[in-house]
Amino acid sequence: MSRYSSHGKFLLTGEYLVLKGALALALPLKYGQTLSVETCHGASLQWNAYQPDGLWFSVTLNPEKLEIIDCNDPSKAEKLAQILKAVKQLNPTAFKNGLHFETRLDFDPNWGLGSSSTLIANLAQWANVNPYELLRLTFGGSGYDIASATAEGPIYYQVKTEVPEPVEEPTPIVRPIDFHPSFADHLFFIYQGKKQSSSKEIKAFLEKANPIDLQKDIEAVSEISRAVPKCESLDEFGLLMQCHERIIARCIGQEPVQKRFPNFEGVLKSLGAWGGDFILAATEWPKNQVREYFKEKGLEVIFGFKELVL
Repeated sequence: MSRYSSHGKFLLTGEYLVLKGALALALPLKYGQTLSVETCHGASLQWNAYQPDGLWFSVTLNPEKLEIIDCNDPSKAEKLAQILKAVKQLNPTAFKNGLHFETRLDFDPNWGLGSSSTLIANLAQWANVNPYELLRLTFGGSGYDIASATAEGPIYYQVKTEVPEPVEEPTPIVRPIDFHPSFADHLFFIYQGKKQSSSKEIKAFLEKANPIDLQKDIEAVSEISRAVPKCESLDEFGLLMQCHERIIARCIGQEPVQKRFPNFEGVLKSLGAWGGDFILAATEWPKNQVREYFKEKGLEVIFGFKELVL
């Protein structure tokens, strides 16, 4: 049996604008996904996916054409089949008779911590294919989550937007960065209770974004990304997060998440696609007060920085 593992992720800075070349700061997480693959008897390919509550979905496929033979969730099975066909496109010899795949998520797939990106990263390791190419053929996106999947700590991530021809898919810039803030005990992650579709958000942003108009914002967000690891106080960090929120709000035409919680004493910042998934809270409030505040708002999934960040 072969086994692979990848980390979930948060994008602390650079959401949306990372697609246009902004320098982004990404945080790999302690939670992730494993993939186990073993050879077994039979002429089919069996896939069982587990989440913390138990079996998530299962599917049996024809290994030659990767067609669905049987499944307990047609929509998930169809998406998986598309991903496996992309793997086969990159490595035609990857699949054979008698393979059994098992995936296990450490987190609820609705949280948006990277159920898709960790799957892509694990499959790419198993099939020995380029994970960024596999991402391009499946979900799309900047690829920061793919870089986070195999990182051992916080990273800077940047897409190359200007490269010599004929390179179609240049390799992104990925660099480890020391980000272990002294004020980490005052940082919290709160799940908003609504999973966002990153692919839909990306599509909408790219359709309306003019690269020329965004250049100043790209440069400003990149400067914020460079400044964040140097922060020595919670106040300094909070000011940078507020500035970042204003920039992204203007770029995408949405209100900052802070508007929804006007009496919160601290700074709130969206993480990833706005409107769902997790937000970051930077506050002097103790953990129990943060929990009580958001519990009253109907939000009960809350983690401290050190609980999640690798």
